[in-house]
Amino acid sequence: MTRHKIYIKNVRDPERKLDSALIRRAVNVALDAEGVDAVCEVSVVVTSDSGIQAINREFRKIDEPTDVLSFPLQTLSPAAFDARAAEVDLSTNRIPLGDIVLSHERVTAQAAEFGHTRERETAYLTVHSVLHLLGYDHLDEGEEKRQMREREKAIMRLLGYPDEAVDEAV
Repeated sequence: MTRHKIYIKNVRDPERKLDSALIRRAVNVALDAEGVDAVCEVSVVVTSDSGIQAINREFRKIDEPTDVLSFPLQTLSPAAFDARAAEVDLSTNRIPLGDIVLSHERVTAQAAEFGHTRERETAYLTVHSVLHLLGYDHLDEGEEKRQMREREKAIMRLLGYPDEAVDEAV
């Protein structure tokens, strides 16, 4: 398993924090499952609904909270990671993949809505976002969405979560 550099900025309130160790594990397992064998960097910010709404408004012009946002720094193709085609940060010798923003409030609400734990929802949204950083998308209802959902399920199994209906909120 390649050890990637994962920066996590969690909210200060212990009641609202998401499990940093689980987020790190989910990022690493997703990158390994996708064959990412070069050392990469991923930044994760855990915020509130109002925090993610402000980011969503600024960057996507959508003035409402969401569960997760992904900001890729590379232009990658799904299921075809090639370290030679990625830009390397020469000061760290790592490939910066991008940023993930999670709403702890959406994690809690969706876990209840879908009938599973906050941990499972945290892992799922993290995996989902990592796949976006690697070039996957689900905006169409066709092959790209099917491919992304299959990879999410496979990676969730690697993390120890059984197949469930994949969250359609994202």
